Formats: sequence, structure tokens, C-alpha cells
Amino acid sequence: MGGPSAAPTGGSEASQGLRRRLGVFDAVVIGLGAMVGAGIFAAPAPAARAAGSGLLLALCVAAVVAYCNAASSARLAALYPASGGTYVYGRRRLGDFWGYLAGWGFVVGKTASCAAMALTVGAYVWPAYAQAVAVAAVVGVTAVNYAGIQKTARLTRVIVAGVLAVLAAVVIATLVSGEADAARLDIGADATFGGVLQAAGLLFFAFAGYARIATLGEEVRDPARTIPRAIPIALGIALAAYAAVAVAALSVLGSGGLADATAPLADAVQAAGAGGLAPVVRAGAAVAALGSLVALLLGVSRTVLAMARDRHLPGVLAAVHPRTGVPHRAELAVGVAVAVLAATADLRGAIGFSSFGVLVYYAIANASAWTLRPDEGRPARAIPMAGVAGCLLMAFTLPASSVLAGAAVLAVGAAAYAVRYGIGPRRG
Repeated sequence: MGGPSAAPTGGSEASQGLRRRLGVFDAVVIGLGAMVGAGIFAAPAPAARAAGSGLLLALCVAAVVAYCNAASSARLAALYPASGGTYVYGRRRLGDFWGYLAGWGFVVGKTASCAAMALTVGAYVWPAYAQAVAVAAVVGVTAVNYAGIQKTARLTRVIVAGVLAVLAAVVIATLVSGEADAARLDIGADATFGGVLQAAGLLFFAFAGYARIATLGEEVRDPARTIPRAIPIALGIALAAYAAVAVAALSVLGSGGLADATAPLADAVQAAGAGGLAPVVRAGAAVAALGSLVALLLGVSRTVLAMARDRHLPGVLAAVHPRTGVPHRAELAVGVAVAVLAATADLRGAIGFSSFGVLVYYAIANASAWTLRPDEGRPARAIPMAGVAGCLLMAFTLPASSVLAGAAVLAVGAAAYAVRYGIGPRRG
């Protein structure tokens, strides 16, 4: 297949680059806002159902794959510090189609994820009017993002601090209670290879938000230094938080009780005799979902910007606001799309293709890193190799419905590309 050459999008706004305003601390915070989000309050239950007593082993597997992805993404982001993340890396290292496929899967899948996060906020804040609250949350976050990346970073600092405080309270309350029992952490015969891999996939999505740092590469100061530092720091903090929460929840609920939990962390503090914390945990989950929404909208809008610059999406979306320095039209377009989805559909149980798409996205990132030369900062060969293998293995051990939905979404994107750049040019 052919493909478009990079072309200027035209117009004074469209030709401007984004402004580099984020240092290491803000980049780490934005990454944490994506990773320590609503997933940490919900992912332990389905992961425990899949892995049984092998939950902590699944967390280790997810952490290894995440490390490989983070190392590959960090090297690529330092070399190509532009908005778009793997969309940019795939185009530059593997060819236009692979970058497009990564960008397509990311934008479509994460738009649905944004709506799901907004609905999660609504479900916790005001269940009877979840959709109205979800739309209000999308409007509010879009307004903050529109005002500039620094205001977004300030909001994310507050959210991350609050969520980490709630998680610390959960861990302390459960581990110091008389109900905690280290024997519940033992791995038994119910932990199967396939179950551990499926659980690793579920846990991986919950803290895969470090890509948000790479996606914002064009807004980071001194990206060659900042991004390779920020990504592993954010990943390390998130992993420590997940490990502590998993140990705490397992110690009081056991793998069976955790698998049956409807609100895992709230159930854990109830079992520990600290029921007074349950409302705080639920409030923390709502705030965490809001933090995930902030980071997701940032990532999707920057990928839309990059794809619009290359005419894979309408060029009008490539405009950068001359005062705030953000891709304001992309921000608004994504915000409107997410608000419409949140108002018209319950997507919380229907975004399996997003999970599949994320793993394909990272597989392309690792494949791109494999092509780096030593003078370009190539990581050890084992890192991208393990990253590709881990991503594909976890992707195809997901529930069949998720695999089929994800493959269908990618196939639609590939067909659209073929029609435009394969058949179209021949007719012309």
C-alpha cells in the first residue's frame, strides 16, 4: 500500500507547534493520572476471577511487559518528541500503514474508554443521573484542557494526590487489621497459565497510561532527557501502588472473596472492620475516574492532532491555539464525540476492543523500537522482543468477544486505509 507523505496542514494556526511547558514532575503526574485511575478500584476483581490465587503472579507478568513497553516508548519518544506517540513512531520506523493502524486503534478505542470513564464518574457521584453527570464531567475536563496544558497538569496534581491518599488509607487499614492473613497470598492449584495471562492483560490496561507521557512529547521541555526519566518513574510509582493494593485486598478477602467483590477496595475495608472508609473509597474511585478521563482526553486529542497533520483525519483538526498553545479543535472534537457517546450509550461493558487495541498499539511501539540503531539509543534487543511477544500473547488470551471486537475495529480502519491510499490513487 502507498500512503500520504507528510504535508503541511496550512493556515497560521495549523502550522504552529505545541508549546513545551512540562517538566519531569508534571510529566510524571500526568502519567500517574492515567495509570492510578479508576482501574485500580475495579481491575482487581476481574483479574482475581481469571487468575485465582495467581493474582500477584499476573501482576508481575503485566509489570514485565509494561516495563518493556515503557523502555521502548521512552527511547522512541526521546528520538521523536512529537505529538501522537506510537502513531508517529510506527510511521517513521515501520511505514505509514503501521503508524496509521496504531493511531486508528488508539483514537477509536480510547474515545470509547473516555466515555466509559465519564460514565464511571456519574455512577459514583449520582447513579440516578449517571449520564448527565458524565456529560458534565466531559464538558468540564474539555474546558480545562482547552485552557492550556499547565492548567491540566495542576488539576491532575490534585487528583493524583487525592487518589494516592485514599489508596494509602486502604492499604494501612487492611494490613493492620486483625483480619489480614498472609496465608491468603499463597499461590494454589487454581492458578492456571491461561488464567494468569488473561489477568495480566486486565491488569496491564489499568496501568498502561505511561504512553500519555510519550503522546505529549511535543509539550515536554528537553524531551530527550525528560521523557526517559518520567516514564519509568511514573511506572514504578504506579506498580508499587498496585502491588500494595493487591496484597492488602488479598490479605483480607482472599482470591475467592476478591473475585466476587463488586467494589473490591470498598469490600476490603469493610472486611477489615474499617467500614467508615467505604464512602471515602467510593469518592476516591470517582476522583480517579475523573483523572483517567483527563489523561485519556489529552492522549486522544494529541493523536488526532498528529493524524490530522498527515491528512489521515480532516486537516482542520491540526490547528493549534495561538494563545493557549493546545490543539483546540482536536480537543473540542474529541470532547463532543465523548459527550455524545456518554449521553447515548452505556459503554462500560462494551469496550473490549479498546483493550485489544491498546495491546496492538504497544506491539507496534515495540516493533518500532526493534528497528532503532545503537546510535539512536536502541534498547537491549530482548526488551522490544519481549514487549511484542507479551503484548500479542495477552491480546489473544483476552475473552473471545474482546478479541473479535478489537480485530473488527482494526479491520475497518485497515479497509479505510486501503480504499483511500490503495484503490484511490490508482483511480486517479
